[in-house]
Amino acid sequence: MWRLLLPMLLLLSGLSQSIYSQEGVTGTESAAVKAAAPPDTLISPRATMETFLHAMNDIKRGEPQRIDDAVTTLDLSDVSPLVRRERGRDLAWMLLEVMDRTRLIDTGRIPANPTGEPYLFARYKSGVIRIAPMEDGRWLFDREGVSRLPMILDELSATKRVKGDDDAQYLPWHLRLRQQIPERLKQKDFLLENWQWIGIFIIILVGVVADKLVSLVLRSLVRRWKNRSSGDEFQALSDQVLRPLGLMVMAVIWWVGINLLGLGEDSLLVLLVAVKFLASLSGVWAAYRLVDIVAIYLLRRALRTESKLDDALVPLIPRTLKIFVTVIGFVFIADNINVDISSLLAGLGLGGLAFALAAKDMVQNLFGSVTVLMDRTFSVGDWIIVGGVEGSVERIGFRSTRIRTFYNSVVTVPNSKFITADVDNMGERRYRRLSCKLSLTYDTPPDRIEAFCEGVRELIRQHPYMRKDYYQVYLNEFAASSLNVLLYVFWETPEWNTELRERHRFMLDILRLAKRLGVEFAFPTQTLYMRTEDIPAQPGETVPQTQAFELGRQEAVAVVAESTGIGVKPPPVIFPPA
Repeated sequence: MWRLLLPMLLLLSGLSQSIYSQEGVTGTESAAVKAAAPPDTLISPRATMETFLHAMNDIKRGEPQRIDDAVTTLDLSDVSPLVRRERGRDLAWMLLEVMDRTRLIDTGRIPANPTGEPYLFARYKSGVIRIAPMEDGRWLFDREGVSRLPMILDELSATKRVKGDDDAQYLPWHLRLRQQIPERLKQKDFLLENWQWIGIFIIILVGVVADKLVSLVLRSLVRRWKNRSSGDEFQALSDQVLRPLGLMVMAVIWWVGINLLGLGEDSLLVLLVAVKFLASLSGVWAAYRLVDIVAIYLLRRALRTESKLDDALVPLIPRTLKIFVTVIGFVFIADNINVDISSLLAGLGLGGLAFALAAKDMVQNLFGSVTVLMDRTFSVGDWIIVGGVEGSVERIGFRSTRIRTFYNSVVTVPNSKFITADVDNMGERRYRRLSCKLSLTYDTPPDRIEAFCEGVRELIRQHPYMRKDYYQVYLNEFAASSLNVLLYVFWETPEWNTELRERHRFMLDILRLAKRLGVEFAFPTQTLYMRTEDIPAQPGETVPQTQAFELGRQEAVAVVAESTGIGVKPPPVIFPPA
């Protein structure tokens, strides 16, 4: 959730900064704004008229971007900023149509003085078209005349153009359509004109039908794709995974259709803002679903490689893309509701700095995740021990890492802990060790012990996963109730499951070997000797200390000679009678 809240908080901070800056400029204009000289294109009534006409003529020559220059000549202060762009373009075409139906314009007769009285272009029953000076020195078509343009155009609907009808092809679609509509459909019985209600119904119907058709086609494509794919990852996808694309197509159709109806400011404000919001949400939702598909594809590719680094990076990629898509969606919405993007980005810098200072732990966790990925401390699936937590790594995120313990619980460890903590990565072991003692009974003959130890060594050489260059199997200890043979071996296995299986096989083979050789394993035992006190003990025969030492040396030499075959057995020592 924090991944979505982070860009939201940053954008809200920037939005508040932008709104504050806009209010500061519109509410109380600064001295710098007042002192700024007006542009040369709007410095006088003649300059304003020439700017408007030249821009509209350039549009007819194939430069549609010049419509914005034409809109700058209109005083749209009474039009809501949310629909000012769309409404301004319609009003610019209405103004040109009114001029074409009024008279030819000779710009040489229009005053070029930057000061003076407003220039009156024409007076109609429905209103007056004139160019008036603004407080900042610009000359614009005043807002009263601009607001009356729809009524003035209706008044002149029966009047022919002074330059002919060739320019009609350049008019917006809804203006040309409105000229062909019967007068009875232009009547306004409820809020909108009758033909506009019919147009809204048709647009809604077309959008809904397009949504159903696109959803049906995409559902069949996803189903066919799942049938062709062999991986289980794609089978988990729902057939409705691309459903948001249908909603986006519907929203786009509504968006375009509403702009073609030439609605009034109030109606356009409500409908267009709602449709823009729907288009933005459906676009973000559709992008989320596409990111999910990309994530499954990347996961499938990562599983085919031997490297574990991509297994850790793949879960981070879709989260990063979703955060990016969310930010783009908020910026898109902010741009369409006429929020100044430059002020928004400036606010993002200040808000981001404040948020980073307040969220020190979050930043530390982010650096911790980068440390884990760059140093390759561990990967997904590794068995690690960190801070008393032992288990298998399930997921490496931006903020935390999830570890599945061996009693099947999930422990969430903040990534900031991995910056300083000691991490014991058991999954990076090249060999798996077994060190134990095989306890044999004291009555086991030495030759059986030798045969048993050599048999165990041969088992090590025969088992495929066991390390052949380093192992130890020797009689190592005289314990209280057993003869202990040291067993020190290694397995070269990639995972714990293989280690358990091979250890199981090896131990069973040791038991089979001991049974074949007649070697018994000891267990802790005690022998109790009973002594009768009334029977005097018989004194044993003793020898001098020097003869006892000599006897021990001779027997030791004999044992070595017998076991190794080196040396000659010396004559036995004859003890003198007591």
